[in-house]
Amino acid sequence: MRVRVWGEGEAAPSGWSPMSDVEAGLLDPSQWVALAVGAPSGWGDDDAGDERRPPLVRHEFTLPRPVVRARLYATAHGLYEVEINGRRVGDDVLSPGWTEYAERLRYYTYDVTDLLQPGANAVGAWLGDGWYRGRIGFDGGYRDLYGDDLALVAQLHVTFDDGTEQVVATDGRWRAGRGPVLFSGLYEGERYDAREEVPGWSRPGFDDCAWSAVRARSVEASVLVAPQGPPVRCTQEIEPVAVITTPSGATVLDFGQNFSGRVRLRVSGPAGTTVTVRHAEVLEHGELGTRPLRGAESRDTYTLAGREVEEWEPRFTMHGFRYVQVDGWPAELRPGDVVARVHHTDLERTGWFGCSDPLVERLHENVLWSMRSNFVDIPTDCPQRDERLGWTGDIQVFAPTAAFLYDTTGMLSSWLRDVAVAQLPDGTVPWYVPVIPGGSSWTPIRPGAGWGDAAVLTPWTLYERTGDRGVLDAQYDSARAWVDLVERLAGHDRLWDTGFQLGDWLDPAAPPDDPAGARTDRYLVATAYFARSARHLAMTAGVLGHDEDAERYGRLADEVRAAFQGAYLMSDGRMTSDAQTAYALAIEFDLLPPGAVAGAGRRLAELVRAAGSRIATGFAGTPVICDALTRTGHLDEAYALLLQRECPSWLYTVLSGGTTIWERWDSLQPDGTVNPGGMTSFNHYALGSVADWLHRVVAGLAPGEPGYRSVVFQPRPGGGLTSASARHDTPYGTASISWQVRDGALDVTVEVPTGATGRVVLPGDRTEHVGSGTHRFVTAASLAA
Repeated sequence: MRVRVWGEGEAAPSGWSPMSDVEAGLLDPSQWVALAVGAPSGWGDDDAGDERRPPLVRHEFTLPRPVVRARLYATAHGLYEVEINGRRVGDDVLSPGWTEYAERLRYYTYDVTDLLQPGANAVGAWLGDGWYRGRIGFDGGYRDLYGDDLALVAQLHVTFDDGTEQVVATDGRWRAGRGPVLFSGLYEGERYDAREEVPGWSRPGFDDCAWSAVRARSVEASVLVAPQGPPVRCTQEIEPVAVITTPSGATVLDFGQNFSGRVRLRVSGPAGTTVTVRHAEVLEHGELGTRPLRGAESRDTYTLAGREVEEWEPRFTMHGFRYVQVDGWPAELRPGDVVARVHHTDLERTGWFGCSDPLVERLHENVLWSMRSNFVDIPTDCPQRDERLGWTGDIQVFAPTAAFLYDTTGMLSSWLRDVAVAQLPDGTVPWYVPVIPGGSSWTPIRPGAGWGDAAVLTPWTLYERTGDRGVLDAQYDSARAWVDLVERLAGHDRLWDTGFQLGDWLDPAAPPDDPAGARTDRYLVATAYFARSARHLAMTAGVLGHDEDAERYGRLADEVRAAFQGAYLMSDGRMTSDAQTAYALAIEFDLLPPGAVAGAGRRLAELVRAAGSRIATGFAGTPVICDALTRTGHLDEAYALLLQRECPSWLYTVLSGGTTIWERWDSLQPDGTVNPGGMTSFNHYALGSVADWLHRVVAGLAPGEPGYRSVVFQPRPGGGLTSASARHDTPYGTASISWQVRDGALDVTVEVPTGATGRVVLPGDRTEHVGSGTHRFVTAASLAA
């Protein structure tokens, strides 16, 4: 296929694009003939613990002619990695990922033409527990949530040089055997014994007489879905920056960066030697700091076969770490013996930011690393402890930042489909998706403000950043069900002031053992989000042409706004919760009467100054506080918050050596000790939502219309910064801005992509409207002060 484009008017069309191949997958469930094949019932030796040992499965087949095209369609109950004729298929890991398996089981498609040959061929697959059978969840977690039968579902479609076709599918003729993976778990790690390797098992001619016949079961083909985004891959390798001998004498490698991934070993030693690798984000008292991992063991073990050189990397686990402790290494560790490999969903980078302050640039880099670490098939809260769940509130506040930095549309659209699937019939959105049991705190599922609102606000964010109405349409019923539920809970007074709420989660004043203990009334937060979601649902209905719904939910939003004012705004203009988050939400969610906005902004600025320009917000207030200050004319206070270096603040984490965003403002306390709370992750992106303000306000790049059909360039210099820049690959092409203050002038250069327009708003109320291309403007720097 090739395309060309016509513009407006009488302009000639563009030239033709290069030819591209477009291919349809398996579009109808009837095209699936594969069975799910795995180890037979009772497989394994209970005394050896082999009942949890992941199996290998294999099959041989003959191709009568030269192959011109071959596609493998594969998925699994559990995780899989396929080999054909001894060569690995694809470079994805942790496939097929984590979805609401009973309703949506993702399959991947591979071009395997070059792996096949006329005559004898073999296909084999490694299987692993993953989310399907492995332990997931906190407080001990749960196993076998989706089943205890690891199984491969695959079919190979082969086209020969004469146009004929052949399909090779998983069925009862396949064989199952033991491999060298003794155990794999996402939390626990992987145990691998190289002495148990099976040479040639995925090549033709292998003798599998000692293997067992597989257990083959039918598959509900209607639940098999194609991926909407890229898979998880290794995107980078990192070598250690230091080798540390701890006070106890242990050897610890520091990779200089916190991330999600695993390590690759290159080792020589006697057969039977076992090397153990333990992972952690921090050191505590000079030793590996595993306490924040809670129940996640994060331990990989490799038992050597005794070959001259052995290389190994786990297949079916993932860790969040900066440090690894290596025990049992048979010789002196050398450079290159242990290399870290970064893994996350392989999203396309679309956004960049820079400025003259290296600490702010490092903060932005920390946001990037936290996003990478927590976009591992689903948007998670953290990548390291016994949790790693798709918390809805975290991505709700972070989605604007995420959608600027990377093309998240496919991945988040897929996750939002699971949100709709997991949503209860009454409209309740789970705290995390995919949903699993969560102990007494999280089960049964209860509606929570800020978290459930992801059903409304996250689709809108994707629409705003891409202009794609499809995501709004796909999620509309889910969004409406959520708002209707909250309307029933709030009742006629339109105040959501009952039930369990997390509120301004992890306010820095919250005690370690009470992360919901915030200064802002949790029901103020709940009602504020009720108003916001009702307003955005009305906007969504308007975009989709549901005019009656648009009018209805618009009225509802007005009613909630009035109720909010009556309940939480006092006659003197102060909020009943005299706290940063209360004012920030009221201002940024447009919940105040026009005459009260300026006073609320002044009070918010006073609170910031009274706190010594230290942040006093949690998950609810942090994404909006700098915008609320900016909107009400208090840009200096917003910059003071950004540039504050003492705890709690964004730069405190940077100056404390953080390379990612922390869950708590003081995950590492000023005295150097780790926060004693049970929720003390060092890789949590929610508080990094300030990066959206860096992009839109500090640099000055924002969408003026959905999908950047128009681009707003409005730089707001301050805080002593002398330059800043941002760039975003929009659906129309690259939009960028750079500015610098020099010689008494503010010098601004903007780039507008073809097909879009730009509105440049400069200090001093100067506005310029521009078309595509590069444009430069100079104004007095004094106007930007």
